[in-house]
Amino acid sequence: MNGRTEGRASGQGRVYQASGDQHIVEHHHHGPSWSGPDTVRSPALGRTPLVLRDRVELMDTLRASVAPGAGGRVHVLHGLGGCGKTAVACALFEHATADAGRVGLWVNASDTTSLRSGMLAVAADRGAAEGELMAARSGLRAAADLVWDHLDRSDRPWLLVIDNADDPSVLRDGGWLRSSPRGTVLVTSRQAASRWWPGAQLLHVGVLPRTDAAQVLRDLAPDAGTAEEAEEIADRLGRLPLALTLAGTFLAHQVISPWTLTEYGQRLDIDLIDQGAVGIAGDSRHLVSSTWELSLDAVAGQGLPEAQTLLRLLACWAGDPLPLSLLAGLDLGADLPAGRVEPALRGLLDHSLTELVPGPPRGLRTHGVLLDSVARGTPAEQIGELAAKAAELLLAVLPEIPERGIEAAPFRPLAPHVLALLRRVSQREDADPPLVESAAECALRLAVNLHRSGDYASALAVGATAVDLATARLGDDDPLVVRLRQRVSRTLRRLGRFDEAETLARRTLADCERLFGPTAPDTLESCATLSIAAWVNGRQAEGAALMRRAAEGRTALLGPVHPQTLRARYILLEIVRGAELARELEGAPALVQQCADTMGPDHTITMGAELNYANALFYAGRPTEALPLARRAFTAAERRYGPDYPITLASRSLLALTLAGAGAFPEAIEQMEAVLEKRTRVLGPDHPWTGHSAANLDAFRDGVASAY
Repeated sequence: MNGRTEGRASGQGRVYQASGDQHIVEHHHHGPSWSGPDTVRSPALGRTPLVLRDRVELMDTLRASVAPGAGGRVHVLHGLGGCGKTAVACALFEHATADAGRVGLWVNASDTTSLRSGMLAVAADRGAAEGELMAARSGLRAAADLVWDHLDRSDRPWLLVIDNADDPSVLRDGGWLRSSPRGTVLVTSRQAASRWWPGAQLLHVGVLPRTDAAQVLRDLAPDAGTAEEAEEIADRLGRLPLALTLAGTFLAHQVISPWTLTEYGQRLDIDLIDQGAVGIAGDSRHLVSSTWELSLDAVAGQGLPEAQTLLRLLACWAGDPLPLSLLAGLDLGADLPAGRVEPALRGLLDHSLTELVPGPPRGLRTHGVLLDSVARGTPAEQIGELAAKAAELLLAVLPEIPERGIEAAPFRPLAPHVLALLRRVSQREDADPPLVESAAECALRLAVNLHRSGDYASALAVGATAVDLATARLGDDDPLVVRLRQRVSRTLRRLGRFDEAETLARRTLADCERLFGPTAPDTLESCATLSIAAWVNGRQAEGAALMRRAAEGRTALLGPVHPQTLRARYILLEIVRGAELARELEGAPALVQQCADTMGPDHTITMGAELNYANALFYAGRPTEALPLARRAFTAAERRYGPDYPITLASRSLLALTLAGAGAFPEAIEQMEAVLEKRTRVLGPDHPWTGHSAANLDAFRDGVASAY
């Protein structure tokens, strides 16, 4: 390490540790009146990275600030605790002293005492006499003025690092933070609010990119696993440098039975991460489980104790961007009244405990490891109330019965938060079943909304995960678990996985009949679900019988013009054939009119009835009558749903079939080519419906009306 300025006598080595991140080995002594650190020339980190990963653009900016002739600027590195701000500052310090010819000065600003003694040591380093220092310590002279007077008159350019300035008022109240043409000031802080740093250049330090995060693990534990395994663990650690360093250190210190990355991942939790803090367990800044508490204490010290409650609420969800609209109208009573939500959020933002994501939609992103740590530390008596509020807020933005063709964009960002909430409550042994059911209801509604938006892959991911989580806590026979399985079956069918869809639908119908009886609403819904699954798999008679059972059951239970009854009745027009089709066609005009009178002429149920009336006419061998209805149905669907929505493509496919049936092959080919292109792009080339479109197109080109 570097020594101090010339003329200081050398003495016994000892260790000085301030309350922040530095561990400084000193080799000098002062007179008996000295009460500060012996040297400010030698910073060290509790965990020095073997190589500073990523940070290329940031380091380029900082190196330019200590280039020859540069000076007069203050730079502030801000970011979440544990993101590596001090490591970046140390890297610049080493560059400035080793390569840029600067004097390096390092001060800890985690508290007033450390800052004051450190800055007076800077003054001593830059030539302040003992008498001047005594006057400053006794209050006869402004201490900050003394320091900056000597910094301004320094014979060599310098870099001053003020580390751990998480409470900027400590700097402001003493007038400690200034600029000088003789040097560059670099501050590290969790405080991101620009109002604290007038005139300074704010530089955000975030988590590492995936590859660089994995390399940190491999730098520390090169034999623990492959690059791919390291990337997986890095993702689970949220790519936070502190967590990565602790994990890698833990792996590197296993001697008797070294762990692999896979074994580490199997046991990964907050306690295991903290076990990597070998030899520094007393320093909370180096523990993932407690480093955030320093920031929360600072927020509370600014008169915002409600920020802790807000952060605990956020810990019910995931680390992915959370739409800000979800917090509209939030009120948690005395712990977080509505009027204190905005100040509490601002406190979290200012101390880098969360960050704004511009969107759309505008959101909050809170680190996943932080959330896990906060969730683990939330008092048991608060967990139920917070989780119930988290579910209530989600349910408020998830329509129970969404329209078909809705936009998926507002709902996709909710998926990780819905599943995180369900995961958190379902894994707690003391969670009340009604709370788990509320979280499962959130997942069910989200799956329905995603399905009806046409995002079937996301709907399946949400539904299948929710089934596993809810089943583990509520059991197979819980009504919400049954409804989730029913939704998964429908989504599998839409994705072309017909056999899986039918198998699951049969199981769900059997469960409903056993649990709820043959005429219960859930049972009739399962009849309808299995009906279509069986029909697309070639069991048309069974499919028609099941749908007729659903229609007749709903008529008796809900009435003939209930939306669910009308839907079952118009689906019959699509799936019956032969004599049954002729009978259904007789009542089709009246059914379409009933839908229009009950739901409105532009409602999706009316549109579905009109489309299936055209479909029935076509399969009854009456394509000329079907053509104007099919053309009108396609135009309406394209206007309502957009050109790529499944119902639009189905109506366009029917239009092409009716055109071919009426002998208008050129236009039929044109329409089916468009259907094939869109289905290939939207559903994929291997989806059965894409294959049907290709077969029909080949038939049209051969002058044959229909292959399917």
